[in-house]
Amino acid sequence: MATFSALGIRKEYIKSIKEIGISNPTEIQEKTIPTLLKSRTDFIGLAQTGTGKTAAFGLPLLHQIDESKPDIQALILSPTRELVQQIKKQLFKFTKYNDDKIFLEAVFGGEKIDRQMNNLKRTTHVVIATPGRLIDLIERGAVDISHVKTVVLDEADEMLSMGFKQDLNRILKFTTKSDRKTWLFSATMPDEIKRIVKTYMDANAPRVEINKSTLVNANIRHQFTRTTLKEKTANIVTFLEKRNEQRGIIFCRTKAGAQNLAAQLIEEGFSTAALEGDMQQKERDKVMRAFKNESLQYLISTDVSARGIDVKGLEFVIHHQLPEKNEYYTHRSGRTARAGKTGTSIAFVLPSEIEKIHQLQKELNITFTEVTV
Repeated sequence: MATFSALGIRKEYIKSIKEIGISNPTEIQEKTIPTLLKSRTDFIGLAQTGTGKTAAFGLPLLHQIDESKPDIQALILSPTRELVQQIKKQLFKFTKYNDDKIFLEAVFGGEKIDRQMNNLKRTTHVVIATPGRLIDLIERGAVDISHVKTVVLDEADEMLSMGFKQDLNRILKFTTKSDRKTWLFSATMPDEIKRIVKTYMDANAPRVEINKSTLVNANIRHQFTRTTLKEKTANIVTFLEKRNEQRGIIFCRTKAGAQNLAAQLIEEGFSTAALEGDMQQKERDKVMRAFKNESLQYLISTDVSARGIDVKGLEFVIHHQLPEKNEYYTHRSGRTARAGKTGTSIAFVLPSEIEKIHQLQKELNITFTEVTV
């Protein structure tokens, strides 16, 4: 196995990443870092959530920053406030032992824009942003991205499925110049991503793909159980009672479905709350804090609301209903079995949904086991 030193990472970064518990490179880091350090190039990285992508693009990006210049030299775009905050936090930790300070700024919706505008008046080398808020700041003339040399699209497929297609196109047009490079990281490659690659990136851009044989984390056990509309909630209750020490996320297709199931489970005495799109940011933050500090045992969420959730030690994911799109299954199940651990992804399916299980097996190259709860 390669070391970070052999990959070309500087000593001060190796010291900081060791301190936060990263000793050996993951597969995506091993295959990505040398390419991004050695050459100025567009780049495509295909890998699941939880495989170490932030360090894979973050470390080479930090190596490129010229601290003597006050300009914004890099942009990292990510789909949610939570992910933006996580990326900033991790990059900040990486720079702990640098002689010259690299200034990072995170901007996202749900926080007063005036405060972010003031923060951007200070020296800033890297901006980590959600696409919508970055567009707002550009339109107000509060951020100068004319010196940006690298744009990172993190969780690109999630950004598109959350409706950021127009914003991404505008940002990539704003930063288009001959020497701007784009690094695209995604779990899946839907047609919209291929279009971005074709429009804004070099046709010969290096590509790294992790787990080519399987689109979904190999440490996840995929299960389904047959149920009926009438029995589904009772079956989920039985499942949770058998795993009373474990933590997990339950996915619903709709906001109303998430709220109803949360109310039913709270009535049954479970420690849970819903996370859905109509919630105020303040309320969302409160629920996420409670879930992260383990005062909530279960989270019930819609697909869009769960984007960017990174909570360690989740033993299972429940699909109250199967997702509308097959790639959503990848995102959902990837919330468990993180950092080398194993986990369970279980779907409670009606007889009419058995065909969907076969489709998922075929398209995602996974095997479901039928279980009784």
